[in-house]
Amino acid sequence: MSQYDYDLFVIGGGSGGVRAARIAAQHGARVGLAEGYRYGGTCVIRGCVPKKLLVYASRFPHAFHDAAGFGWGVGESAFDWTTLIANKDAEIARLEGVYRANLERAGVTLHDSYARFTDPHTLTLESGETLTAETILIATGGTPNVDPALPGREHVITSNEVFHLEEFPQRIVIAGGGYIAMEFASIFAGLGAETTLIYRRDLPLRGFDDDVRKHVHAEMAANGVNFVLGEVFTKIEKTDAGLIGHTSGGQVLEADQIMFAIGRKPVTDTLDLEAAGVETGDGGEVRVDAHSRSNVPHIYAVGDVTDRINLTPVAIREGHAFADSLYGGRPWQADHADVATAVFTSPEIGTVGLTEAQAREALDDVVIYASSFRPMKATLSGADGKMLLKLVVDGATDRIVGIHVVGEDAGELIQTLGIAVKMGATKSDFDATMAVHPTAAEELVTMREPSARHTRD
Repeated sequence: MSQYDYDLFVIGGGSGGVRAARIAAQHGARVGLAEGYRYGGTCVIRGCVPKKLLVYASRFPHAFHDAAGFGWGVGESAFDWTTLIANKDAEIARLEGVYRANLERAGVTLHDSYARFTDPHTLTLESGETLTAETILIATGGTPNVDPALPGREHVITSNEVFHLEEFPQRIVIAGGGYIAMEFASIFAGLGAETTLIYRRDLPLRGFDDDVRKHVHAEMAANGVNFVLGEVFTKIEKTDAGLIGHTSGGQVLEADQIMFAIGRKPVTDTLDLEAAGVETGDGGEVRVDAHSRSNVPHIYAVGDVTDRINLTPVAIREGHAFADSLYGGRPWQADHADVATAVFTSPEIGTVGLTEAQAREALDDVVIYASSFRPMKATLSGADGKMLLKLVVDGATDRIVGIHVVGEDAGELIQTLGIAVKMGATKSDFDATMAVHPTAAEELVTMREPSARHTRD
């Protein structure tokens, strides 16, 4: 008999923790898992899944408008926030039940509680119960940041609260310039709210390709999002008429809700990691190696709590690799290179590989192919928006090292394009591929003339 209660204990019931627990149990390990909120984690409960449902809702006004050019008379339309949120809640509850059932079916013992370390092998639950495990996996994810020194911070909401608003905000100001801020700016603008986004830099979406950043900024502005760039909030006030946000540039922004989406931080401050001797980085993230192992040999961490690539599929892959390696006799590592991702703004972004700036930094010869055009659908709908397609090519090898797409279904496109980049496809491979006509995607295989070339002296 083992001296421990469990072979593996997982702290956190999000995507990475659930996958690791389930796979380890299927390999025969005795597995326990503690989750004090709801199973499914940020993505399922208050992240990518409910957000995508709201994204769908926000795009119907554009669809109604486009329909007229194709002969459809849609008539009067009306939006009801309460119905959307109720239907969203029902779907999230269903999904949480699926997550719980899958864990139980695999033989994982569930503890509906938060856990913290007592010593390197011992955890204490909220009830006071103590449990021991030979191996412990930390998968507690992240939580939204709000500046603790900001006067009036208690009046703002984050991505945790936005899914549960009882009333639709007719005026909303969103602070931030990343995935979450830009997606919710598109959502609320699409649903008809007066939407403002305030961001401290000159362009949103830092870290994305500069052409993508400029294109999306311009398109969202044309779709009704008001941008306040190069400024931050200095104070938030609550009045009888709503909220007032004061900015560093002297502006006064009035709103029914002010949402902060300025980044997320790893959830480690409640774990008593010092009791286990686990080292963390400056942002509170658990420091791990390529195998997701911390400085304590039997304690691992996956997902956003490690602050590597904070995406749900990455957390799932890390959790699966961990479980297979330790309990399945199939050691492997999650590969963090060339991870495709989508941003569900309107217009949508799909991207994989290097940006043009990253390629210039890493390669001696960079060739750019780009095309911006009005898609065929817009010829009858009357829409003004344009698509952007961009290939970043290593001039020395002809390999495509980056692909960036902005436009309808960019997220769907980039999944397949990510396979091509991962396999090392070249520009010649794309050129040799017959186009599918008429599609927007055919531009990817018909671009012949470079739009730019950059070589080092």
